[in-house]
Amino acid sequence: MNATRRMASLAVLAALCLFCITVAPAMAQVTGGGAAGKPGYTMAEYNAWQAADAEKNPGAQIKMLDDFVAKYPNSALLNYIYALYYKNYGAQKNFPKTIEYCDKLIALGDKASVTEKYEAFSVRAFAYNNIPNPDPQTAKAAHDAALAGVKIVDSVPKPDGVDDAKFAEDKKRSIIFFYGTAANAALAAKDCAGAVESYKAVLGMTPDDLTANYSLGKAYACTTPPQPLDSFWAYARAASSKNATEQQSKSVKTYLRKLIVNFQGGTVCDSLTDAEMNELLQLASSSVDRPASYKLPSSADLDGARNSMTIASVFADLKAGGDKAKLTWTASCGLEFPDVPGKVIEVTPGTDAVVIKTAFVTTNEEFEAATTANMEFKIPNQPEAAKLAKDAFVHTTATLTSYDPDPAFMIHLEKGKVSADDLPKEKAPVKKPVHKPVAKPQ
Repeated sequence: MNATRRMASLAVLAALCLFCITVAPAMAQVTGGGAAGKPGYTMAEYNAWQAADAEKNPGAQIKMLDDFVAKYPNSALLNYIYALYYKNYGAQKNFPKTIEYCDKLIALGDKASVTEKYEAFSVRAFAYNNIPNPDPQTAKAAHDAALAGVKIVDSVPKPDGVDDAKFAEDKKRSIIFFYGTAANAALAAKDCAGAVESYKAVLGMTPDDLTANYSLGKAYACTTPPQPLDSFWAYARAASSKNATEQQSKSVKTYLRKLIVNFQGGTVCDSLTDAEMNELLQLASSSVDRPASYKLPSSADLDGARNSMTIASVFADLKAGGDKAKLTWTASCGLEFPDVPGKVIEVTPGTDAVVIKTAFVTTNEEFEAATTANMEFKIPNQPEAAKLAKDAFVHTTATLTSYDPDPAFMIHLEKGKVSADDLPKEKAPVKKPVHKPVAKPQ
């Protein structure tokens, strides 16, 4: 979703105001590396910095800052100079230059305060999130910087007058923003495993987040090797997110359904795919992480099951239940099975189709013992099937569409056709003898 980067950009606007940073303190507060009581810069440096800080014209200010760096390349005031640079370039939406000067401030190390470095990391992340289609190198650097930003948050001192609870919540929001930026950058850098790690960190704090869940689905899909089940799980959580609009939820569900169909090699039974979707959405809504017990057969699994499949094996697997029944059902639903043998238990004529219920039998002993139906066939376009007698032996070709598990086990098949050899034969009408009149004797 393109909303990922836009939401991250909005989040940092709030993050930049978390700690009310003052970039231009009074001269008495600025101390460098000089002797005790003496600032580590000259009055000329201080005046040049103050003049640049007061300049409102962006172009003129950049020239003044360039002049300052040229004259005082090792100044103790560079932390303030670099902050002016990145704020100027940020206001002009020159985000590559914004990032460049954020990095210069961060590189000052102990010469910049924790709060100054925090702000630089925040602005850097904001700038990155506003660069369209970043190249992999830029994305990798943004990922690393954002994770460094996560580490520095806990070191930022609480400003005076800020409530402890609010400060804790502000820090949480900032960490979420940094992890979100790291995740987005990892995806852009093709570091899908890194993206998974950072998106999961976001969801550890905001598990219902629509964008993070959706993006986690993308990240799982591009890992090496891909993790499709975890990807489906994340998409399902996005679709069921309380933050999702009706249209967003519908869009994600449509996309997820296509992914499942492709994963299973093009399922031939729509009702089965719908059931798999409903189960996945229900389960995923209760947990960020996919439990190991959740499985979904792949196209390779289904092809393997079909290779040795017969109607007898399908009947046995479905009746037994469990994981094998789930695999067999997914592989067999929508397939046509020829000449299914059965003992007629019930026949119901109908306008559109004749419905016959049979007991599946494969031996004479089973035929003699069968009294309960376990297969139901809908037979259109063959009205003569309505004349089948109870306890007749029939072979029916039909398409498997659904089944009811025990205790009322029943396999349902449609588009059926009874073998012509098993249909009741019409008796030829008996011709009455023609009696010719006998001629009377003369």
